Amino acid sequence: MKVVIAPDSFKECLTALQAADAIETGWLRVWPESECVKVPMADGGEGTVRSLVDATGGKIIKKQVTGPEGKPVSGFFGLLGGGDTAVIEMAAAAGLDCVPRNRRNPLKATTFGVGELILAALDRGVSHIILGLGGSATNDGGCGMAQALGAKLLDSKGYAVGPGGAALAELASIDLSELDSRIANVRFDIATDVSNPLTGSKGAAAVFAPQKGASPEDVRILDEALVHFAHIVRKDLDIEIDQVPGAGAAGGLGAGALCFLGGTICPGVDTVIRAAGLEEKMQGASLVITGEGKIDGQTLFGKTPVGVARCAKKSEIPVIALAGSLADGSRNVYRHGGIDALFSIVPGAVSLEDALAHAETNLSRTAENIALVWRLAQHFPSA
Repeated sequence: MKVVIAPDSFKECLTALQAADAIETGWLRVWPESECVKVPMADGGEGTVRSLVDATGGKIIKKQVTGPEGKPVSGFFGLLGGGDTAVIEMAAAAGLDCVPRNRRNPLKATTFGVGELILAALDRGVSHIILGLGGSATNDGGCGMAQALGAKLLDSKGYAVGPGGAALAELASIDLSELDSRIANVRFDIATDVSNPLTGSKGAAAVFAPQKGASPEDVRILDEALVHFAHIVRKDLDIEIDQVPGAGAAGGLGAGALCFLGGTICPGVDTVIRAAGLEEKMQGASLVITGEGKIDGQTLFGKTPVGVARCAKKSEIPVIALAGSLADGSRNVYRHGGIDALFSIVPGAVSLEDALAHAETNLSRTAENIALVWRLAQHFPSA
C-alpha cells in the first residue's frame, strides 16, 4: 500500500518535513510494509523555501541583504534539486520578523533586499524563480526590489525616490533600461494565498498595513501613494496593475512583480504542488494524509490541506487531514474542499504551550490511530 504524506508546517513547532516524519512514524507502527511518500508542502508564505528544498533534495543558500530598515539582515533562498529553480520567500529579506515591533514603519520600509536575493539567485544561473509573498513589513509596491535590480524610479527632479511606501507619492517616471537583462530570460511564478488588489478598501494598505504598524493616517498616505504608483506604471510601462487579483499581496509586491519581473501571480499552494511534483507522486496511492496547525473556515481559500486534497481528487484518492486546532468553519472542507475526514491531534484540554511542546508525539499518535481504523475498514466490503 502506498500512502502520500503531504502536510504544511505546524507553525511554531514543526516544519512540514518534521510533520511528515511524525505522521509516517505513527502510520508505520500499524502498516510497516507500507510505502510512505513524504512531500513537505507550503502555500507560498513562511516555510515555502524549507518545504520545497526538503521535497526536492535541494539546498538553502544564505545571503546577507538589506533589510526593511535599510540595515543588513541574514537572508536566504532555496536552490531546488536539479539547480534550475530558485525559491525565495520575500519575508526572508523584508518580513515582519526582520523588524522589532516597536520600529515597524511601512512608510519607510523597503523591499530592496528582495531584489538582492533575486540577484543572488540569478548569479546561480537559474531559469525559474518562485517568489513567495507573505509576512511582509513593507508597503512599497516592490519598488525597492526593482531599484536593487537596476530600475530607475525617479522624482520630478531626476533623483531616485527614497525607500518606503510614502516615497512613491514623489515618483514621476520609471526607466527600466538598466534593469538586469537576465530577468527577461527567467520565468517568475509569484506565489500568494491572497487575492487583494493593489489599492482601495481591500488593497495592500487598507487591509495589511495596520498590522505592520500603520496608523489610519498612514494607511491613507500609503494608499494614495500606491494609486499614484499605478498611474506612473500605466503611463511609462503601459501595464495595468491596480485591480489585478493578488497585486496587493506583500505590500504591493505582487504588483511590482508583475510590472518589473513580468511575473505571473499564482495561488501559492498550486505553485508548490507543481514544483514538488505532488500529482505525479500521488500516482498509485491508496490514501493521502495532509494537515497544518489550524483548519478553519479560511482553509478553503488557498491553504495547503485543500490544495493537496483537490490534487488528490483528480485521481479519486481519499484524503485525511490532521490539525492542531479545528476551528469554526472547518467542516466546510468536507463539502467544498475535497477532504474526507478531519482529526485534531490534541488529546484533550491542554494549554497552547503544551500543545506546541508535544506536537510531534500527538501527530504520531493520531496517525497511528487513523492507521488502526484504516486496517479495521479493510474487513468491511465496499459499499
